[in-house]
Order: sequence, then structure tokens, then C-alpha cells
Amino acid sequence: MTKIDSFRGNFRWLSNFWPCSVVLDGVVYPSVENAYQAAKFHSSARRVFVDVTAGQAKRLARTMCVRNEWESVKISVMTDLIAQKFSRGSHLAEMLLLTGFMEIVEGNTWGDHFWGVCAGRGENRLGRIIMDRRDWLRSHQNDN
Repeated sequence: MTKIDSFRGNFRWLSNFWPCSVVLDGVVYPSVENAYQAAKFHSSARRVFVDVTAGQAKRLARTMCVRNEWESVKISVMTDLIAQKFSRGSHLAEMLLLTGFMEIVEGNTWGDHFWGVCAGRGENRLGRIIMDRRDWLRSHQNDN
């Protein structure tokens, strides 16, 4: 295999819905998805994203008014959350390293052309962030 083309099956753990603790502004969330959706809003409105599933967090966020500067910070937020998910020495980081040099594509069927690829089109920003994290992990494997 030279390419991971979706976050399903054996690669479900790459999904932002995969359970893992991440921290956003001092609050622990149960997945990257929960924290990412919470980050779209003022800190006073985020608590509701802690005690729901990742799917519920995504649906809830669609009903709320996103903060004005969201578009300018969403990539840095995602990059930080992915770094936490795949923290050096963690089980998920080790799994990520085992993907070697395979291309990682967040293939989807729901039309996300920014974070992933749908019907052969998309920027695959999430896949690229994950591959960048893997490169960072690989380059820091021998650090103390």
C-alpha cells in the first residue's frame, strides 16, 4: 500500500473523531473534533463541547455563530490539536510512524474539499497536517 485514502477501517484512528484527550485553553476535550468545534466559539460557550460525542459536537457547532476571526486561525488550531493527538512517545504517534511514507488523504463523501478530498477533488489540509506531524515525529525520534 502506498496511500491511505480514507480514515476508515484499519485507519479509523486517524480520524478527528477518534477518542483522545486534547487540551484547548486549559480544558480537556475527548477528541480533536470536540476541541476543534469548541475553538470556533468564544471560551464562554465552549463547555458544552466537553460532554458530547464528536458527532454531536460537529452538529452542535452548525447551530451556533462562529467567532469572527475563525477563518484566520482554524489551520493553526487544527495543527496544534493534531500535535497533541500524536504527541511524541504516545501510542497514536507510534501508529502514525508505522505508516512510513504513505500518502495520507482524508477521503470523504460529505463534500469536504478543504480538510479532505471528495470525488477526487480537495486540498487535503488535514492529511497534510498529519503527514507533517509524522515527519516531525520521525525527525525527533532520537531526541531525549
